[in-house]
Amino acid sequence: MVREFLFNNKMEEENNLSEKSKVQLDIKALIGMVIGIVSIAGVWFTLQAEIAQLQLDVIRMQDAVALNEEFRIKWPRGEMGALPDDAKQDLRIMYLQDDVEELKEVVKKLEIENAKLRK
Repeated sequence: MVREFLFNNKMEEENNLSEKSKVQLDIKALIGMVIGIVSIAGVWFTLQAEIAQLQLDVIRMQDAVALNEEFRIKWPRGEMGALPDDAKQDLRIMYLQDDVEELKEVVKKLEIENAKLRK
């Protein structure tokens, strides 16, 4: 009976929390809790920074896709201009076409002469 009284009395004292209540923690536990809280805060801020970076990357990719789509549509139509190399290439193609036409005429003349000689 005395034991129960002491036990119940002790439990009542432990369950009464007030401004004057005291907490007993050893330094090791306190340092562990501080390290745990700092670690969690570090992970939180790291994740926030990664999320912000990924959001920025998505915005940049969306802009790149929009510009690529515009380029893909307008470039073949000639709405975005032409490169200087394209102009040089087009000029060379025109000269080659003229040379091919002249060579075709020469071949026709030679075929006609060859046909006359065979007769």
